[in-house]
Amino acid sequence: MKAPPRLQSLIDEGLIDTVVRQLMSGKEAMVFVVRVGDETRCAKIYKEATHRSFRQAVDYTENRKVKNSRQARAMAKGTRYGKQAQEAAWQSAEVDALYKLAAAGVRVPRPFNFHDGVLLMELVTNADGEAAPRLNDCPFTREEALQHHASLLREVVRMLCAGTVHGDLSEFNILLAADGPVIIDLPQAVDAAGNNHAPRMLLRDVANLRHFFGRFAPELRGTQYGAEMWDLYQRGMLQPDTPLTGHWQPQGGAVDLAGLMREIDDARDEESARQLRMQGVA
Repeated sequence: MKAPPRLQSLIDEGLIDTVVRQLMSGKEAMVFVVRVGDETRCAKIYKEATHRSFRQAVDYTENRKVKNSRQARAMAKGTRYGKQAQEAAWQSAEVDALYKLAAAGVRVPRPFNFHDGVLLMELVTNADGEAAPRLNDCPFTREEALQHHASLLREVVRMLCAGTVHGDLSEFNILLAADGPVIIDLPQAVDAAGNNHAPRMLLRDVANLRHFFGRFAPELRGTQYGAEMWDLYQRGMLQPDTPLTGHWQPQGGAVDLAGLMREIDDARDEESARQLRMQGVA
């Protein structure tokens, strides 16, 4: 196919050879399958952030470092230059997170290059060598659901041990590769220690996994892995191989995890009811 204008510069620079097809288009990015020599990769083209609210941006970008004080002032004032700098920082956050998490052994796509607002990375494939589907598009048996849920909990723990919380983890941004789930879409990843919203985001990420896989394995619905993880992390006791039980009793402290969990569960229930009403089921 003809190369989109945003990918032509990568062809000119010799970073890709040809564009095969468009893989997907979301509210924040378009993804294309490309060829680089004998390898098939994907190129993620970021769109302008017209669908993110200011509040969301503040929550996710709290305590993120910028290159210089001029950028920080411009971003705080919301000037045109500041908005450009903020968008560049948003895109760079995903690139940085991918390199960091891949080095930590987290199952994320391997990044290759970031050029002119385009992220070149590994194409996650299924057993047939085709682009891997999202979890949301896959049916599971109870045993498969339990297996994938346990696998993803371990990935969330590895991320947390590396100081990162995904911030928007759900069945819509996890791919089912030939050898298991792979986590994608990380521009909103936050610093676990430096962002005050990190506990809430971690609990929501884990609650999303519980909610999705609980459809196939109902025994997961009563688990509290998120609160258990954060409690161990706060106390400096969380390691990538730390055994988790799914049980947790509030011990008090600065963060009201129990209250946060209730809020997240209520929000999930409301969203599920809304989806059912839209489908005419309820």
